Amino acid sequence: MTGTVALPEGLLAPSYGTGSVAAVLPAVAGALGADVTTATGLRSADCRDALGLPAGVQRAVVVLVDGLGLGNLAERGGHAPFLRSLAADGRSVLSSFPSTTAAALATFGTGTAPGRTGLLGYTQRNPETGGLATTVSWTEQSDPYRPGTKLSGPMRAEPESVQREPTVFETLAAAGVHVTAPGPARFAGSGMTRAALRGPRYVAAEGLDAQVATTLRELRRPGLVYLYHGGVDKTGHQHGPRSWQWGDALEETDSALRRLVRSAPPGTLVVVTADHGQVTADPARQHDVAARPELARDVALLGGEPRAGHVYVAPGADPRDVAARWASALGDDALVVLRDDAIAADWLGPVAPHVLPAVGDVLVAARGEATVVDSRLHSSGAREMPGVHGSLTAAEMVVPLLVAQA
Repeated sequence: MTGTVALPEGLLAPSYGTGSVAAVLPAVAGALGADVTTATGLRSADCRDALGLPAGVQRAVVVLVDGLGLGNLAERGGHAPFLRSLAADGRSVLSSFPSTTAAALATFGTGTAPGRTGLLGYTQRNPETGGLATTVSWTEQSDPYRPGTKLSGPMRAEPESVQREPTVFETLAAAGVHVTAPGPARFAGSGMTRAALRGPRYVAAEGLDAQVATTLRELRRPGLVYLYHGGVDKTGHQHGPRSWQWGDALEETDSALRRLVRSAPPGTLVVVTADHGQVTADPARQHDVAARPELARDVALLGGEPRAGHVYVAPGADPRDVAARWASALGDDALVVLRDDAIAADWLGPVAPHVLPAVGDVLVAARGEATVVDSRLHSSGAREMPGVHGSLTAAEMVVPLLVAQA
């Protein structure tokens, strides 16, 4: 950290260097012999060496298991004998802030940081319209506090205008590397894909088994395959990361990845990582902005997610007053930081001028198992979600980096 924010015990500062999710794709590019330098200065050869990847490989697969924190894997490792065997010699890397899919995938895809990519959380204010944009679905709600208002439609900003950094995939493809990404047909050309992961040739494949089979076919020729798997994260949100359902989802993932490594052409490099981990929410430690006047006062909009909020202050209000009230009201359940202090502390990495207006005036990082919601914005299902993520705890921030060679 470069700023003055003092992190309470149990919280970790995000990183965007060679020990972070930002370094994973540049490191694999280095293993493939490609010379890549990202906008934040990560060099492929340096990242490869820092993460202990071999040089001179012809084929590589990067598997990103959404929601699989290193702590989650350690706690439920009995459901993943193959991944557990890799973890014995594996490493870990740090997620972004917030430790959530949109921010972390864009950081991963570009090798930079949320302050460069402009993807700052599950939801964020669109400075051009004032609406609340949902980045994963690339939709926007024009009047989120009006009762009964539904998502009004596509986000009123093109993905490439929000996320302006070249992806590592684009750089590799331009250098002549064969890059493919198998995945559900609905993700092809989606806003999130175009923003964070553009560059590969997308191959429609429904279900993990079909995606592994497609990956193996693509590996018949040299190049890179990117395989995203969202089943573990989805199950965690629905049932919690300590549920039997989550264990089943991990078992399915483990079996598929074992099959992938055993069936890949000899010498194929397989790297397994994640975007973030998950924690179990405690309903008794949920704070509802709509029910707390001291939280609602002078707040124009709440973005982010229950574990990591972007608080947008009403015109004319002082963010320092809002931050002080939130810190007092939330107590030990959250760390409340002014935007400028969070930026000085490098929570978002270097912040580009076009990204700054989308950052909350006040940032909130939940502690323990607490959450902050707004029942005017969040459905009952979202408020009751047992598995959550986004904050700076080790469970959310530390993700595995597991390496195998076929």
